[in-house]
Amino acid sequence: MKELMLRILNIRFARFLLIGFVNTVFGYTAFFFVSLTGLHYLIILLISTCLGILFNFFTVSRIVFKNKENKLLLRFFIVYGITYLLNAALIKILKISISNILVIQAILTLPLAVFSYVLNRSFVFKKIRTTDSILIKGKNGQSC
Repeated sequence: MKELMLRILNIRFARFLLIGFVNTVFGYTAFFFVSLTGLHYLIILLISTCLGILFNFFTVSRIVFKNKENKLLLRFFIVYGITYLLNAALIKILKISISNILVIQAILTLPLAVFSYVLNRSFVFKKIRTTDSILIKGKNGQSC
């Protein structure tokens, strides 16, 4: 059982799911507590997103992508800036039919987490792609 768990944790996407859960709990908790201030939802989203970005950078970079380069923080912020804008637009759209922003944010959490993973993998941590991939070699040695 221990060996199976270690093998699973060697798969980057499995680490993403585990750390994504931790980051989601942190981000949603931050969103919840900031929402108690009564500020406008965009300010609540901005503050909780900034807190989440800092927390997420260290967990995602070190645990998911096994990268300790702090210089990637700017790219990471750009990815989360894009994610923030998409999140804000989707909240505005969903507020038409759902009045509770906590429910809306809960609905958006998983799709936005996957969106940010794809952007992080292809834009922030793109140099370290194949370390967790399983490659199948053909007869002539090419990867399939």
